Amino acid sequence: MTNLPPSAASLRGAVDLSSLVNPAPAVAAPTGKASSLAVEATDATFSSILELSNSVPVLVEFYGQGLAPSLAALVAEFGGRMVLATIDGTKNPQLVQAFQVSEVPMVAAVIGGRPLQLFVGMPEQEEIRAVLNQVLEVAKQQNITGTVPVDDADPDAPEAEPVEEPLPPHHQEAFDAISAGDFATAIAEYTLAIAQNPRDALAVAGLAQVSLLARLEGTTADGIRAAAASAPDDVDAQLAVADLDISGGHVDDAFLRLLELFPTLDADGKTVVRTRLLEHFEVVGIDDPRVIAARRRLTALLY
Repeated sequence: MTNLPPSAASLRGAVDLSSLVNPAPAVAAPTGKASSLAVEATDATFSSILELSNSVPVLVEFYGQGLAPSLAALVAEFGGRMVLATIDGTKNPQLVQAFQVSEVPMVAAVIGGRPLQLFVGMPEQEEIRAVLNQVLEVAKQQNITGTVPVDDADPDAPEAEPVEEPLPPHHQEAFDAISAGDFATAIAEYTLAIAQNPRDALAVAGLAQVSLLARLEGTTADGIRAAAASAPDDVDAQLAVADLDISGGHVDDAFLRLLELFPTLDADGKTVVRTRLLEHFEVVGIDDPRVIAARRRLTALLY
């Protein structure tokens, strides 16, 4: 299962959904009772889901092959702070291709028009609930904190304020630092969180992402690519291009560059490239099919 860092969410799950943005007939945003927090989406109507994701995070559940959607009840627990789009994977080939669905059920999220791949299969409800809380944290980082009305209560009752789950202390400090553009402090806070709990996957992924942002700060794409083209054997220059490709969604290009570079290096160089690849895996998402393939190839190169 992918754990989502609360920083730079647009760098994760680099899936191109631009082909799905079109003037096709829109599906209305879910409103009304809790059950209407789930809406069936198709290739033709998904553009409205992208629009809705600018207000609230949208969970995307692919189903099919005799399966039925199963996340509506869990999404309803969040009181309108997210909605669910269910998609029949056997009838919507554009969406299946865009989200790189290899099997169902598969669950992703869309936040601010950008996709985040979450998990394949159905983990235990508590695990899913934890991931959904992390989705809300990512949305908060992107200032996407809207709600969808849930009208199953007394209409005369005052509207309840959404209850936000607090971030752990070091995560909150990292979030505040990122908001201020202080990547060094964010890196330090995530590092402290990992020192306290080495199994804090959220901090590990957050550290990878903010480190990427820090490395790219003050650089230009033209400058990075020119330096790499003029020095193809310069490890740092090639690492910089891989960083740039990851940030721009060119995941396969980044992985291929580093995996082809790896066998040409000495032991120290291989350690540096391996470390950077592992960071990139965290940025993209460890359950992403491209990460799985690249990790398999890296393992083969190591042994």
